[in-house]
Amino acid sequence: MNILQVNSSARVFDNDQGSHSTRLANELSARLLRQHPGATLTVRDLARQPHPVLDEATLGALFTPPEARSAEQAARVALDDALIAEIQAADVVVLGVPMYNFGVTAQLKNWIDAIARARVTFQYTEKGPVGLLTGKTVYAVLSRGGVHRGTDRDSQVPYLQSVLGFLGMTDVHFIYAEGLAMGPEAEAQALASARQEIDQLLPAQGESAVA
Repeated sequence: MNILQVNSSARVFDNDQGSHSTRLANELSARLLRQHPGATLTVRDLARQPHPVLDEATLGALFTPPEARSAEQAARVALDDALIAEIQAADVVVLGVPMYNFGVTAQLKNWIDAIARARVTFQYTEKGPVGLLTGKTVYAVLSRGGVHRGTDRDSQVPYLQSVLGFLGMTDVHFIYAEGLAMGPEAEAQALASARQEIDQLLPAQGESAVA
């Protein structure tokens, strides 16, 4: 099993301090590694290694035939190629997804823009678009300062379901840590609730999932 963990917070997680979404994504990945001896883990930390935005220069590079690209264009496309290779090789994807201003972070959007490439990770056919990143399981750990689950303020879940599904990733599980900015007690409860959801999805060896 190849596990790809993508941390999309703008905050670096260090010495057990920083991003809640990264902390929980770390815990989920650690659970997967314990359950699947021999599995490999690749961590793409977008706080430590921010990916560049999809701008006019990047579009120009992508639409230039490889043999005609300048050295600068080739280097820019290679950055996206590296992210595409990681997601193609992954059997399981763990996303750390904090909510910023009711949406996904710029860091995560840049990653999505990088991996969504026509004729590589999706293609258009006479019957419509077909995602090429199939056969993967995705766990998205959602951290929010407030409580937005199931409300019209939650644009993250519909967006991620749409874009991941478009790319062929339809087996997507969401783990919620909400109310993190509503005081210490609410923060502790949010983390405990998210860990319980992880336990339900990935019960410890010898245990059954809680209904």
